[in-house]
Amino acid sequence: MKKRCVIFAYSSIGYECLEELLAQGLDAATVFTHEDDPGEEKWFRSVRELAEENRIPALVPEKPGEAETSLIREIRPDFVFSFSYRKIIPVSILNLARSGAFNMHGALLPKYRGRACVNWAVLNGESETGVTLHHMTARVDEGRIVDREAVPINPDDTAYDVFKKLIPAARKTLRRNLPSILAGTARGYEQDESAATYFGRRRPADGEIDWRKPAREIYNLARAVTHPFPGAFTFSDSRKLFVWDARPCAGETNAPGTVISSSPLIVGTGDGALRIDRAQWEGEAESDGDELGLAAGAALTKGGGAA
Repeated sequence: MKKRCVIFAYSSIGYECLEELLAQGLDAATVFTHEDDPGEEKWFRSVRELAEENRIPALVPEKPGEAETSLIREIRPDFVFSFSYRKIIPVSILNLARSGAFNMHGALLPKYRGRACVNWAVLNGESETGVTLHHMTARVDEGRIVDREAVPINPDDTAYDVFKKLIPAARKTLRRNLPSILAGTARGYEQDESAATYFGRRRPADGEIDWRKPAREIYNLARAVTHPFPGAFTFSDSRKLFVWDARPCAGETNAPGTVISSSPLIVGTGDGALRIDRAQWEGEAESDGDELGLAAGAALTKGGGAA
């Protein structure tokens, strides 16, 4: 008899993992997913479309609540799975999974618990991240680890590059562990709480550049939030400038935020200099840095004011 499951999923990891569950013959009774945000650049595959193609009910509640709990109680699932789902799943739902509830987290737990973990890992200059399959509990991202799969973060990788590595890693990890999950033997091991780190969600406003920071840190910010994310940004005479591609470079450090050269466009930072290769004035087309019209000596600032 097929094992019945309820799936909470979104984005490409959600798509691939749902596809793997179906390929392995599980009975996906219902899928909970999200409405796409019209203000978010869509770079990922649609869980909702995959569910509908397979005649699986696809529901998009604002967040799981009493109505969803009642529905899942009627389904009586063997398992609850979560793959890149963006809302907290109440413990009342987790407890309805007769054989266990499992989540695929986009980091190597116990590090990077929480939200936007790929963007945070790139921003923090990490050299690797990965995915973790773990038991779900009342405390988010703290359940017993079933398995992990690491991927490298290369020095010039953007967050999008890293996400593309995590998608096959997540499917591989799920496939490798489904036999033990279905057999009830995927007990896992406790996380080391002394090594745990937590990170919160990131908002577009968090991409503002502080030119007093070292060039390497500003570079990491730029690659952590470049396309398809909202972007790093700064101001020049109250005009907002998005920095999509930049690199630390050799150059005499000037006052932080001061344009050292207009072609190529090089800006001084708190430690070293940053070459801006691709940028965009708000409301205008993206262009090469040396086409922005910024002259040597111009000041880039925070919030249109002090750097």
